[in-house]
Amino acid sequence: MVIAGANAPDFTLLEATIRAVVTERPDPEQVEQHLCLDAGYDNGPARGVAEGHGYVPHIRPARGGPRPERRPGRRKARRWVVERTLAWLSKCRGLLVRYDKHHENSLGLIQPACGLLWYRRLHRIRAA
Repeated sequence: MVIAGANAPDFTLLEATIRAVVTERPDPEQVEQHLCLDAGYDNGPARGVAEGHGYVPHIRPARGGPRPERRPGRRKARRWVVERTLAWLSKCRGLLVRYDKHHENSLGLIQPACGLLWYRRLHRIRAA
């Protein structure tokens, strides 16, 4: 998890975000790893960071730009994971607006909130 001010451009945090991934992934030389990004990452440094970590960057063009052709038999990429998670976290009132001076304090609130979200989700899945 990476915490930064709201005025930080997304592509400057890409390196830290990729390094913060805690799940194991297959060897990039054996299985091609894809990374879906939006138009904010459509620049040389961001592409270099993604490729440097063994990812194939898929960057959605800005409005008005050419759209990539969809190949038959392929599903649309799931790009809404971050937006969905932020919507879930916005239900935690203490996290909605934070005026802390130290990012460690915000991180100390966000991590238990994410754990609570996963607990609720797993509890809902088991009940079904």
